[in-house]
Amino acid sequence: MKTVKVGNIALGDGKVYIQSMLNVPADNVEKSVEQAKDLEKAGCEIIRAAVPKIENVGLISALKSAVDVPIVADIHFDYKIALACVEAGVDKIRINPGNIGGADKVKAVADACRKRGVPIRVGVNSGSLEKELLEKYGSPTPQALVESALKGVKQLEDCDFSDIVISIKSSDVKLMTAAYRLLAKQTEYPLHLGVTEAGTERMGIIKSAVGIGSLLCDGIGDTIRVSLTADPVKEVYAARDILAACGMGRGAEIISCPTCGRTKIDLISLANQVEEMTRDVNFPIKIAVMGCVVNGPGEAREADLGIAGGDGEGLIFKKGKILKKVPENMILTELKREIENFGKEN
Repeated sequence: MKTVKVGNIALGDGKVYIQSMLNVPADNVEKSVEQAKDLEKAGCEIIRAAVPKIENVGLISALKSAVDVPIVADIHFDYKIALACVEAGVDKIRINPGNIGGADKVKAVADACRKRGVPIRVGVNSGSLEKELLEKYGSPTPQALVESALKGVKQLEDCDFSDIVISIKSSDVKLMTAAYRLLAKQTEYPLHLGVTEAGTERMGIIKSAVGIGSLLCDGIGDTIRVSLTADPVKEVYAARDILAACGMGRGAEIISCPTCGRTKIDLISLANQVEEMTRDVNFPIKIAVMGCVVNGPGEAREADLGIAGGDGEGLIFKKGKILKKVPENMILTELKREIENFGKEN
């Protein structure tokens, strides 16, 4: 696997990095900076911003001054914008070599990026596949997407440029996963995963979890972006949850029982409160929220910490071993204390 430096991180180093994208108009620098700070606070590790006009390039330096995470400029059609963003100190450029204006324009961008040590993401989308590939394959097949991506990669390699990251996105989960699996067999470059135009928060998270999560479990992917028609901060939280579900988390993973006739506590409310309370935890921890004090600790012994409630009291347990029994109204307070202690110990 090739390692590609993006600012202060290295794609391909074995860690999966979380991305999101600003959705504030590029000419509203103040709001863009505010949103970038919110994303960084939520755990976003790479922030992408659309730069549609040359007049918007000032956004890059403003973002670089405001946050400590790498900034990526998303460029379409005008190679001069890419050159200006490189000069402004951007950490990475996202282009589609096929729509940037010809081989000479691609070379100009590659030369500028090489000089400044700025990597380029080659982004391919099933909705914008080249006409000749659509004619060749009949539709946006996995083979067509991979061929398009590798064509863009070769354009950069022909310019003696190899700090490349690749993405192949589709709103079709099965198409997206098949394309990435095919691509992973043919390249050593880091891969950016995502289901594009995934939809609203509800369906978008489901599609992203299926598509991104299945690839991560296969060992494919170096950075991810959950695309939602929602606040970008929710994309970051969803990405963290997907990583946690795949055993790659850097935050809290909540496991909880579905409730049954033995449940004697408002478990649904309790689980939601625990999830919200741990939203900004930045170390990996698995927390169980169980509704039965008899079976809870045993059923969730794999959890780092857990609570089980019933009949006005609750148990706090660690790796299945009971630490203490507390009144029901003290469960959250005691759990929070144990989480803080766990973070200090680990």
